[in-house]
Amino acid sequence: MGISESSLLMRLVRQQAIYLSVAAIIAAVFWAIGQPVNPATVILYALCLGNLLTTPMHYIRSRFSRQPSPLKWLIFLATLIVVGPVAYVLSSVLVAWLAPPTPQSAGHLIRTGWKFPSLAVAVYGVMSFLYVETRERLERRNLELQHSIELTSAQLEIQEQELERAREIQESLLPKEIPQIPGFEVATSWLPARVVGGDYFDALRLGEHRLAICIADVAGKGVSAALLMASVQATVRAFARETEAPAHVCSRVNSVLCGNIDAGKFVSFFYGILDADRRTLEYCNAGHPGPLLVSGNTTRQLPTNGAVLGVFPAWKYVNEKVTIASGDKLLLFTDGITEVCGRNGEEFGEAQLATIVKRNSESACALNRILVAQVTEFCASHFQDDATLMVVAAQ
Repeated sequence: MGISESSLLMRLVRQQAIYLSVAAIIAAVFWAIGQPVNPATVILYALCLGNLLTTPMHYIRSRFSRQPSPLKWLIFLATLIVVGPVAYVLSSVLVAWLAPPTPQSAGHLIRTGWKFPSLAVAVYGVMSFLYVETRERLERRNLELQHSIELTSAQLEIQEQELERAREIQESLLPKEIPQIPGFEVATSWLPARVVGGDYFDALRLGEHRLAICIADVAGKGVSAALLMASVQATVRAFARETEAPAHVCSRVNSVLCGNIDAGKFVSFFYGILDADRRTLEYCNAGHPGPLLVSGNTTRQLPTNGAVLGVFPAWKYVNEKVTIASGDKLLLFTDGITEVCGRNGEEFGEAQLATIVKRNSESACALNRILVAQVTEFCASHFQDDATLMVVAAQ
Protein backbone atom coordinates (compact mmCIF):
# COMPACT_ATOMS: atom_id res chain seq x y z
CA MET A 1 0.00 0.00 0.00
CA GLY A 2 1.40 3.40 -1.02
CA ILE A 3 1.82 6.37 1.25
CA SER A 4 -1.15 8.23 -0.29
CA GLU A 5 -3.41 5.18 0.04
CA SER A 6 -2.38 4.68 3.65
CA SER A 7 -3.09 8.35 4.37
CA LEU A 8 -6.56 8.11 2.81
CA LEU A 9 -7.32 4.99 4.83
CA MET A 10 -6.25 6.68 8.08
CA ARG A 11 -8.40 9.71 7.32
CA LEU A 12 -11.38 7.44 6.58
CA VAL A 13 -10.87 5.63 9.87
CA ARG A 14 -10.69 8.92 11.77
CA GLN A 15 -13.91 10.10 10.13
CA GLN A 16 -15.75 6.94 11.15
CA ALA A 17 -14.51 7.42 14.71
CA ILE A 18 -15.94 10.94 14.69
CA TYR A 19 -19.32 9.70 13.39
CA LEU A 20 -19.43 7.02 16.08
CA SER A 21 -18.61 9.63 18.71
CA VAL A 22 -21.48 11.80 17.48
CA ALA A 23 -23.79 8.76 17.62
CA ALA A 24 -22.72 8.05 21.20
CA ILE A 25 -23.47 11.64 22.21
CA ILE A 26 -26.92 11.59 20.58
CA ALA A 27 -27.75 8.26 22.20
CA ALA A 28 -26.66 9.62 25.57
CA VAL A 29 -28.88 12.70 25.12
CA PHE A 30 -31.92 10.51 24.33
CA TRP A 31 -31.18 8.34 27.34
CA ALA A 32 -30.76 11.36 29.61
CA ILE A 33 -34.15 12.82 28.69
CA GLY A 34 -35.89 9.43 29.10
CA GLN A 35 -36.63 8.76 25.45
CA PRO A 36 -36.40 5.22 24.10
CA VAL A 37 -33.48 4.77 21.77
CA ASN A 38 -32.23 2.01 19.53
CA PRO A 39 -28.40 2.34 19.53
CA ALA A 40 -28.17 0.54 16.18
CA THR A 41 -30.52 3.11 14.62
CA VAL A 42 -28.49 6.04 15.89
CA ILE A 43 -25.16 4.50 14.84
CA LEU A 44 -26.44 3.67 11.37
CA TYR A 45 -27.91 7.14 10.86
CA ALA A 46 -24.64 8.76 12.01
CA LEU A 47 -22.47 6.63 9.72
CA CYS A 48 -24.75 7.00 6.69
CA LEU A 49 -25.40 10.73 7.03
CA GLY A 50 -21.76 11.48 7.87
CA ASN A 51 -20.35 9.59 4.89
CA LEU A 52 -23.02 10.81 2.45
CA LEU A 53 -22.46 14.47 3.43
CA THR A 54 -18.66 14.45 3.73
CA THR A 55 -17.83 13.98 0.03
CA PRO A 56 -20.02 16.79 -1.40
CA MET A 57 -19.08 19.11 1.46
CA HIS A 58 -15.39 18.43 0.87
CA TYR A 59 -15.83 19.17 -2.82
CA ILE A 60 -17.60 22.45 -2.09
CA ARG A 61 -14.87 23.51 0.34
CA SER A 62 -12.05 22.70 -2.10
CA ARG A 63 -13.88 24.18 -5.08
CA PHE A 64 -14.79 27.50 -3.46
CA SER A 65 -12.13 27.82 -0.74
CA ARG A 66 -10.74 31.06 -2.21
CA GLN A 67 -14.12 32.79 -2.35
CA PRO A 68 -14.93 35.48 0.23
CA SER A 69 -16.62 34.21 3.38
CA PRO A 70 -20.22 35.45 2.73
CA LEU A 71 -20.33 33.88 -0.73
CA LYS A 72 -18.65 30.69 0.50
CA TRP A 73 -21.24 30.33 3.27
CA LEU A 74 -24.13 30.88 0.86
CA ILE A 75 -22.79 28.17 -1.46
CA PHE A 76 -22.31 25.81 1.47
CA LEU A 77 -25.83 26.35 2.86
CA ALA A 78 -27.39 25.94 -0.61
CA THR A 79 -25.51 22.68 -1.08
CA LEU A 80 -26.55 21.48 2.37
CA ILE A 81 -30.21 22.25 1.60
CA VAL A 82 -29.94 20.19 -1.61
CA VAL A 83 -27.77 17.33 -0.40
CA GLY A 84 -29.21 17.04 3.12
CA PRO A 85 -32.64 15.72 2.16
CA VAL A 86 -31.15 13.28 -0.34
CA ALA A 87 -28.74 11.95 2.30
CA TYR A 88 -31.60 11.68 4.81
CA VAL A 89 -33.79 9.71 2.43
CA LEU A 90 -31.01 7.26 1.51
CA SER A 91 -30.03 6.84 5.14
CA SER A 92 -33.65 6.27 6.21
CA VAL A 93 -34.11 3.56 3.58
CA LEU A 94 -31.02 1.77 4.87
CA VAL A 95 -32.06 2.23 8.52
CA ALA A 96 -35.58 0.96 7.85
CA TRP A 97 -34.08 -2.08 6.21
CA LEU A 98 -31.35 -2.89 8.76
CA ALA A 99 -32.18 -1.27 12.11
CA PRO A 100 -35.50 0.59 12.30
CA PRO A 101 -36.34 2.24 15.64
CA THR A 102 -39.72 0.39 15.53
CA PRO A 103 -41.18 -1.99 12.94
CA GLN A 104 -42.31 0.32 10.10
CA SER A 105 -41.88 0.92 6.42
CA ALA A 106 -39.20 3.15 4.92
CA GLY A 107 -41.84 5.60 3.71
CA HIS A 108 -43.34 5.96 7.16
CA LEU A 109 -39.90 6.46 8.71
CA ILE A 110 -39.04 9.14 6.15
CA ARG A 111 -42.35 11.00 6.72
CA THR A 112 -42.34 10.87 10.51
CA GLY A 113 -38.68 10.80 11.55
CA TRP A 114 -37.18 13.66 9.53
CA LYS A 115 -37.03 16.37 12.21
CA PHE A 116 -34.20 15.19 14.43
CA PRO A 117 -31.98 13.80 11.59
CA SER A 118 -32.47 17.05 9.67
CA LEU A 119 -31.46 19.06 12.75
CA ALA A 120 -28.49 16.78 13.27
CA VAL A 121 -27.49 17.19 9.61
CA ALA A 122 -27.69 20.98 9.86
CA VAL A 123 -25.75 21.17 13.13
CA TYR A 124 -23.12 18.67 12.03
CA GLY A 125 -22.71 20.32 8.63
CA VAL A 126 -22.26 23.81 10.08
CA MET A 127 -19.90 22.64 12.82
CA SER A 128 -17.88 20.59 10.36
CA PHE A 129 -17.65 23.52 7.97
CA LEU A 130 -16.56 25.85 10.78
CA TYR A 131 -13.98 23.35 12.00
CA VAL A 132 -12.46 22.85 8.56
CA GLU A 133 -12.48 26.58 7.85
CA THR A 134 -10.72 27.31 11.14
CA ARG A 135 -8.19 24.53 10.61
CA GLU A 136 -7.38 25.64 7.07
CA ARG A 137 -7.08 29.25 8.20
CA LEU A 138 -4.68 28.22 10.96
CA GLU A 139 -2.70 26.06 8.54
CA ARG A 140 -2.41 28.97 6.11
CA ARG A 141 -1.34 31.22 8.96
CA ASN A 142 1.23 28.65 10.09
CA LEU A 143 2.58 28.41 6.56
CA GLU A 144 2.83 32.20 6.37
CA LEU A 145 4.60 32.30 9.74
CA GLN A 146 6.95 29.52 8.68
CA HIS A 147 7.73 31.35 5.46
CA SER A 148 8.25 34.58 7.39
CA ILE A 149 10.57 32.81 9.86
CA GLU A 150 12.55 31.23 7.03
CA LEU A 151 12.81 34.60 5.29
CA THR A 152 13.86 36.31 8.53
CA SER A 153 16.41 33.57 9.24
CA ALA A 154 17.87 33.99 5.76
CA GLN A 155 18.05 37.76 6.21
CA LEU A 156 19.68 37.36 9.63
CA GLU A 157 22.21 34.96 8.16
CA ILE A 158 23.03 37.47 5.43
CA GLN A 159 23.33 40.24 8.03
CA GLU A 160 25.61 38.08 10.17
CA GLN A 161 27.80 37.40 7.15
CA GLU A 162 27.88 41.12 6.34
CA LEU A 163 28.72 41.99 9.96
CA GLU A 164 31.47 39.38 9.99
CA ARG A 165 32.84 40.88 6.81
CA ALA A 166 32.58 44.34 8.40
CA ARG A 167 34.54 43.07 11.40
CA GLU A 168 37.25 41.71 9.11
CA ILE A 169 37.43 45.08 7.34
CA GLN A 170 37.54 46.94 10.66
CA GLU A 171 40.29 44.70 11.98
CA SER A 172 42.24 45.31 8.79
CA LEU A 173 42.13 49.05 9.53
CA LEU A 174 43.82 48.54 12.89
CA PRO A 175 47.57 47.97 12.97
CA LYS A 176 48.44 44.30 12.57
CA GLU A 177 51.85 44.83 14.17
CA ILE A 178 52.67 47.60 16.59
CA PRO A 179 55.85 49.43 15.55
CA GLN A 180 58.45 49.72 18.31
CA ILE A 181 61.11 52.30 19.04
CA PRO A 182 64.27 51.94 21.19
CA GLY A 183 63.63 52.15 24.93
CA PHE A 184 59.89 51.50 24.73
CA GLU A 185 57.63 48.51 24.25
CA VAL A 186 54.01 48.93 23.15
CA ALA A 187 51.25 46.28 23.30
CA THR A 188 47.54 46.59 22.56
CA SER A 189 44.21 44.77 22.90
CA TRP A 190 40.91 45.50 21.16
CA LEU A 191 37.65 43.91 22.40
CA PRO A 192 34.46 45.13 20.68
CA ALA A 193 31.25 44.60 22.65
CA ARG A 194 29.49 43.58 19.43
CA VAL A 195 30.68 42.16 16.13
CA VAL A 196 32.02 45.60 15.22
CA GLY A 197 32.86 48.46 17.56
CA GLY A 198 33.63 52.13 17.87
CA ASP A 199 36.98 51.97 19.68
CA TYR A 200 40.11 52.89 17.76
CA PHE A 201 43.81 52.72 18.49
CA ASP A 202 46.87 53.23 16.37
CA ALA A 203 50.64 53.47 16.50
CA LEU A 204 52.46 55.32 13.73
CA ARG A 205 56.22 55.49 13.33
CA LEU A 206 57.26 59.11 12.82
CA GLY A 207 60.96 58.39 12.58
CA GLU A 208 63.49 55.99 13.97
CA HIS A 209 63.10 57.35 17.51
CA ARG A 210 59.58 58.82 17.52
CA LEU A 211 56.27 56.98 17.69
CA ALA A 212 52.77 58.46 17.53
CA ILE A 213 50.25 56.61 19.71
CA CYS A 214 46.54 57.31 19.85
CA ILE A 215 43.35 55.87 21.23
CA ALA A 216 39.75 56.95 20.61
CA ASP A 217 36.24 56.05 21.64
CA VAL A 218 33.32 56.83 19.35
CA ALA A 219 30.00 57.52 21.08
CA GLY A 220 27.73 54.51 20.63
CA LYS A 221 28.28 50.92 19.54
CA GLY A 222 27.68 48.76 16.51
CA VAL A 223 27.82 49.59 12.81
CA SER A 224 27.29 53.36 13.06
CA ALA A 225 30.13 53.66 15.58
CA ALA A 226 32.34 51.43 13.43
CA LEU A 227 31.79 53.63 10.37
CA LEU A 228 32.68 56.75 12.35
CA MET A 229 35.70 54.93 13.77
CA ALA A 230 36.91 54.25 10.21
CA SER A 231 36.51 57.94 9.38
CA VAL A 232 38.54 58.94 12.46
CA GLN A 233 41.26 56.46 11.55
CA ALA A 234 41.55 57.80 8.01
CA THR A 235 41.60 61.40 9.22
CA VAL A 236 44.26 60.75 11.87
CA ARG A 237 46.54 59.01 9.41
CA ALA A 238 46.09 61.87 6.95
CA PHE A 239 47.29 64.51 9.45
CA ALA A 240 49.79 62.58 11.62
CA ARG A 241 53.22 63.80 10.56
CA GLU A 242 56.59 64.00 12.30
CA THR A 243 56.43 67.80 12.28
CA GLU A 244 52.83 68.08 13.50
CA ALA A 245 52.28 68.61 17.21
CA PRO A 246 49.53 66.58 18.94
CA ALA A 247 47.36 69.65 19.53
CA HIS A 248 47.50 70.50 15.82
CA VAL A 249 46.46 66.95 14.87
CA CYS A 250 43.53 67.11 17.30
CA SER A 251 42.45 70.47 15.88
CA ARG A 252 42.55 69.19 12.29
CA VAL A 253 40.64 66.00 13.11
CA ASN A 254 38.11 68.04 15.09
CA SER A 255 37.53 70.36 12.13
CA VAL A 256 36.86 67.44 9.79
CA LEU A 257 34.50 65.71 12.22
CA CYS A 258 32.54 68.87 13.06
CA GLY A 259 31.72 69.27 9.39
CA ASN A 260 30.63 65.67 8.84
CA ILE A 261 29.50 64.08 12.09
CA ASP A 262 25.82 63.45 12.92
CA ALA A 263 24.10 65.32 15.72
CA GLY A 264 24.62 63.68 19.09
CA LYS A 265 27.80 61.91 17.99
CA PHE A 266 31.27 62.72 19.30
CA VAL A 267 34.68 61.13 19.75
CA SER A 268 36.97 61.12 22.77
CA PHE A 269 40.56 61.08 21.56
CA PHE A 270 44.09 60.91 22.94
CA TYR A 271 47.08 61.53 20.71
CA GLY A 272 50.68 61.53 21.85
CA ILE A 273 54.21 61.31 20.47
CA LEU A 274 56.78 59.16 22.24
CA ASP A 275 60.33 60.47 21.88
CA ALA A 276 62.94 57.81 22.61
CA ASP A 277 65.84 60.29 22.69
CA ARG A 278 64.23 62.71 25.16
CA ARG A 279 62.27 60.00 27.03
CA THR A 280 59.15 62.16 26.81
CA LEU A 281 55.55 61.89 25.76
CA GLU A 282 54.09 65.01 24.20
CA TYR A 283 50.33 64.64 24.03
CA CYS A 284 46.92 66.22 23.67
CA ASN A 285 43.84 64.74 25.34
CA ALA A 286 40.49 65.54 23.70
CA GLY A 287 37.98 64.42 26.30
CA HIS A 288 39.37 60.91 26.65
CA PRO A 289 39.84 59.14 30.01
CA GLY A 290 43.24 60.23 31.32
CA PRO A 291 45.97 57.59 30.81
CA LEU A 292 47.63 56.20 33.92
CA LEU A 293 51.37 56.63 34.39
CA VAL A 294 52.62 54.10 36.95
CA SER A 295 56.08 54.76 38.38
CA GLY A 296 56.99 52.19 41.02
CA ASN A 297 54.31 52.52 43.69
CA THR A 298 53.12 55.90 42.44
CA THR A 299 50.25 56.41 40.00
CA ARG A 300 49.61 59.60 38.11
CA GLN A 301 46.66 60.22 35.81
CA LEU A 302 47.39 62.46 32.86
CA PRO A 303 44.80 65.26 32.75
CA THR A 304 42.10 65.71 30.16
CA ASN A 305 42.81 69.16 28.73
CA GLY A 306 40.49 69.38 25.74
CA ALA A 307 36.92 68.88 24.61
CA VAL A 308 35.74 65.82 22.74
CA LEU A 309 36.06 65.88 18.94
CA GLY A 310 33.16 66.70 16.66
CA VAL A 311 31.26 69.12 18.92
CA PHE A 312 33.13 72.46 19.23
CA PRO A 313 34.63 73.61 15.91
CA ALA A 314 36.55 76.54 17.42
CA TRP A 315 38.06 74.69 20.38
CA LYS A 316 41.74 75.43 20.92
CA TYR A 317 43.69 72.31 21.84
CA VAL A 318 46.99 72.56 23.74
CA ASN A 319 50.00 70.31 24.11
CA GLU A 320 51.18 68.71 27.33
CA LYS A 321 54.46 66.92 27.99
CA VAL A 322 55.47 64.29 30.53
CA THR A 323 58.78 62.50 31.17
CA ILE A 324 58.71 58.70 31.17
CA ALA A 325 61.53 57.10 33.15
CA SER A 326 62.89 53.59 32.83
CA GLY A 327 60.51 51.06 34.40
CA ASP A 328 57.47 53.30 34.07
CA LYS A 329 54.25 51.92 32.63
CA LEU A 330 51.76 54.04 30.69
CA LEU A 331 48.22 52.70 30.31
CA LEU A 332 45.90 54.08 27.66
CA PHE A 333 42.35 52.69 27.74
CA THR A 334 38.74 53.31 26.83
CA ASP A 335 35.98 53.37 29.44
CA GLY A 336 34.96 49.87 28.37
CA ILE A 337 37.93 48.70 30.46
CA THR A 338 37.46 50.71 33.65
CA GLU A 339 33.65 50.93 33.69
CA VAL A 340 32.98 47.25 33.06
CA CYS A 341 30.73 45.85 35.79
CA GLY A 342 31.22 42.73 37.87
CA ARG A 343 28.63 40.34 39.28
CA ASN A 344 27.67 42.73 42.08
CA GLY A 345 27.35 45.72 39.77
CA GLU A 346 30.61 47.37 40.88
CA GLU A 347 32.96 48.84 38.28
CA PHE A 348 36.47 47.56 37.65
CA GLY A 349 37.87 51.07 38.10
CA GLU A 350 41.15 52.78 37.40
CA ALA A 351 42.54 52.10 40.87
CA GLN A 352 42.31 48.34 40.38
CA LEU A 353 43.93 48.71 36.97
CA ALA A 354 46.87 50.56 38.53
CA THR A 355 47.13 48.02 41.37
CA ILE A 356 47.56 45.16 38.93
CA VAL A 357 50.30 47.07 37.13
CA LYS A 358 52.17 47.74 40.39
CA ARG A 359 52.10 44.04 41.25
CA ASN A 360 53.52 42.95 37.90
CA SER A 361 56.85 43.97 36.41
CA GLU A 362 56.43 41.97 33.20
CA SER A 363 56.91 43.24 29.67
CA ALA A 364 54.24 45.30 27.96
CA CYS A 365 52.91 42.25 26.09
CA ALA A 366 52.72 40.10 29.21
CA LEU A 367 51.19 42.92 31.26
CA ASN A 368 48.64 43.57 28.54
CA ARG A 369 47.58 39.90 28.61
CA ILE A 370 47.32 39.92 32.41
CA LEU A 371 45.18 43.06 32.47
CA VAL A 372 42.81 41.80 29.77
CA ALA A 373 42.47 38.45 31.54
CA GLN A 374 41.70 40.17 34.86
CA VAL A 375 39.08 42.45 33.32
CA THR A 376 37.48 39.57 31.39
CA GLU A 377 37.29 37.44 34.52
CA PHE A 378 35.89 40.37 36.50
CA CYS A 379 32.92 40.82 34.13
CA ALA A 380 32.59 37.12 33.20
CA SER A 381 33.24 38.08 29.55
CA HIS A 382 30.12 40.28 29.49
CA PHE A 383 31.49 43.54 28.12
CA GLN A 384 28.85 46.27 28.07
CA ASP A 385 30.98 48.56 25.92
CA ASP A 386 33.88 48.30 23.52
CA ALA A 387 37.12 47.81 25.44
CA THR A 388 40.57 48.82 24.21
CA LEU A 389 43.85 48.82 26.08
CA MET A 390 47.33 50.08 25.17
CA VAL A 391 50.31 49.40 27.43
CA VAL A 392 53.54 51.35 26.99
CA ALA A 393 56.49 50.09 29.00
CA ALA A 394 59.66 52.19 29.30
CA GLN A 395 62.77 50.01 29.38
